[in-house]
Amino acid sequence: MSKVCQITGRKAAVGNNVSHSKRRTKRKFKANLFNRRFFWVEQQIWISLTVSAAGLRTINKLGLDAAIRQAAEKGYLTSIKTAE
Repeated sequence: MSKVCQITGRKAAVGNNVSHSKRRTKRKFKANLFNRRFFWVEQQIWISLTVSAAGLRTINKLGLDAAIRQAAEKGYLTSIKTAE
């Protein structure tokens, strides 16, 4: 599975390492991702999601059902694994 948040769509960004002498070399800023299990109350099942720290805050703010619905509308959520 790729390293993309399933709630916010965050993924690695590209930038530069800048040395003291101002030499620039390419680098990646990786997303702060976690594999977490959530209990989806509306469906009465456990699901596993790969979420970023911002995605966790979104779930805490909106609730799991609203966050999943919003992510599905924007196309970030491709598949949900059910964790039995």
